Amino acid sequence: MAKSIPLEVCADSVDSALAAERGGAARVELCSNLFEGGTTPSAGLISTVRHRVSVDLHVMIRPRPGDFCYSADEFEIMQQDILTAKQLKANGVALGILNTNGTVDIARTRKLVELSRPLSVTFHRAFDMSSDLFRALEDIVYTGAKRILTSGGEPNALEGVDALKRLVSASKGRVVLMAGGGIRDHNVRAIVEQTHVPEVHAGITESVPSPMRYQNKRIAIGAPPELGFERFVVLQKSVEDLVKALHKTKPVRRRT
Repeated sequence: MAKSIPLEVCADSVDSALAAERGGAARVELCSNLFEGGTTPSAGLISTVRHRVSVDLHVMIRPRPGDFCYSADEFEIMQQDILTAKQLKANGVALGILNTNGTVDIARTRKLVELSRPLSVTFHRAFDMSSDLFRALEDIVYTGAKRILTSGGEPNALEGVDALKRLVSASKGRVVLMAGGGIRDHNVRAIVEQTHVPEVHAGITESVPSPMRYQNKRIAIGAPPELGFERFVVLQKSVEDLVKALHKTKPVRRRT
């Protein structure tokens, strides 16, 4: 993999974080509730993963699923979760706040960025839900966030290559554009070489069988019945395959 193209892998368990590290990921983004886009993981999970992996660890700061317009109480939760992530020695956080009209909530985002220091801050895919990607880019630069995770405003990064390329150009090195959304070993080379993004993010969980010998499949707790006894984890080989594909990309000169 070109050294200038770090791979961040999303994980929601210790096993997945370890698989990401063993597979060659440069960074783990730790979340819970991946089926709902990711929410803030527990302090116990953050602490255990931090003690088990040596690569950079970024923690999702998202108090609930759904939209990214937060109440005063939810904003307070986000601040407390950032302080917890700092205390537990995370290297960074991922967050995003929007106004009701789809613009970036500059004031509150900036407050969270300042509270996070010296941790690195990623403005996550709330960016893709904004009403104007290029205005949002400028607003996020103003907040002091280090990077933006984006699919170019499309369902996945491959469909968003044109917007991603224009966003990278518009960023002028003031913020790192990290491509995410549907990135796999068979498409990452095309995405990187067409857009010149300096970083990539992948959520590559796969279903594994439950060890439960007895399974009451008439009901499911907190999941559709067909998923009640499924587990979804990051597999080391999936990360390795993605890293190998990144090795084949033409080096991208980072502008920071």
